[in-house]
Amino acid sequence: MSTLTVEAALARILADVVPGGSEEVALSQAYGRLLAEPVLAPLSLPPWANSAMDGFAVRAADLPGTLRVLETIAAGSVGRHVVEPGTASRIMTGAPVPAGADAIVMVEDTSSEGDRVAIAVGARLGQHIRREGADVQRGARAFEPGARLTPGAVGLLASLGLARVRVARRPRVAILSTGDEVVAPGLPLGPGQIYSSNNHALVGLVLAAGAEPVDCGNVGDDREALRAAFADAAARADLVVSTGGVSVGDFDHVKEVVGAIDFWRVAMKPGKPLAYGRLAGRPFFGLPGNPVSCMVNFLQFVRPVIRRTMGDPNPFLPVVHATLRSPLRRATGRVELLRVRLEREGGQLFAVPAGRHQGSGNVVGMAEGHGFALLDADTAEVSGTVRVQLFDREFDDAPDPAYGWGTVETSSDGCC
Repeated sequence: MSTLTVEAALARILADVVPGGSEEVALSQAYGRLLAEPVLAPLSLPPWANSAMDGFAVRAADLPGTLRVLETIAAGSVGRHVVEPGTASRIMTGAPVPAGADAIVMVEDTSSEGDRVAIAVGARLGQHIRREGADVQRGARAFEPGARLTPGAVGLLASLGLARVRVARRPRVAILSTGDEVVAPGLPLGPGQIYSSNNHALVGLVLAAGAEPVDCGNVGDDREALRAAFADAAARADLVVSTGGVSVGDFDHVKEVVGAIDFWRVAMKPGKPLAYGRLAGRPFFGLPGNPVSCMVNFLQFVRPVIRRTMGDPNPFLPVVHATLRSPLRRATGRVELLRVRLEREGGQLFAVPAGRHQGSGNVVGMAEGHGFALLDADTAEVSGTVRVQLFDREFDDAPDPAYGWGTVETSSDGCC
């Protein structure tokens, strides 16, 4: 099989995506979910004209002047009197504006004595009045399918009186680590063994993508054990992700055991070994065993599938522009995803390589970094502005993000 460009690999993978269905959940469980259908506003917001201030509901034509106070209207109650010439009603924030009133004057601009209020300032029509439907009109589309339910969005749904909402079903993602050399944290290490970090990183990445992880543990480099483990993983999930055993070593059996492999190499650094295919009819991703390569491949290929399955119109990570603190020299031939830390200075973003080095086993760079600087395949000297794909939400507020890979040039001639 030939080595694919990143764009070609993504196109092939996303062409296989099948919508994952929907479910209705209570609003208290809706945070972070993606809407599966449009939401039409069952009422207007505000539902009626109300006061934006504590003060007095008046007729603007009566001011300045001294007015007779008819009543006090608290939030949650309705005025009983019509505001007629020479009168006013004391009103609290959020209370409905009484009939006859066309402006609100702040209490700070008034002086009260008995049932009279002196107002020495004028008022414009509509002053401090929140008009009915100013935010949302009844029957209007409050949200489109695929909208992510942020705390603000959930608050808006609650304001519309919706107790339940239909959202995309969260896919179950089986995670299986392979290799005789890996041991679960907490157990003693034998000669030549290392602790298994990929399972734990992938569980976090799956959760961050909005899906449900199913950690299937670790299985050694034995063909029959691998077959049984993969069959079990496929039976427990909608999508299967393994880590390790996808390169060309004597003990890399994953491609052989899975069988239905579409491709297994992508012209990208780190993360060239990537197996993609079907396992018992489910999408299957065989990720490299090197920790950084594993996480990079998940973010570039698995995450978009999860998000697209749930109907996300922007399944890719956001990309912003940043300025390199120092120029870089690199080998050409493949797109490179350089782990970088971002720093804000004078309203501008600057990028600095994260970690001591960029090796595919250097997890420190992923722990310290905020994103990947996307470096073109044929550029040996990099300086100035670079595109940074964000994997840390600290910089989600960066201006004008793009999504996906855009104009990054790739090559299929890379090595190793």
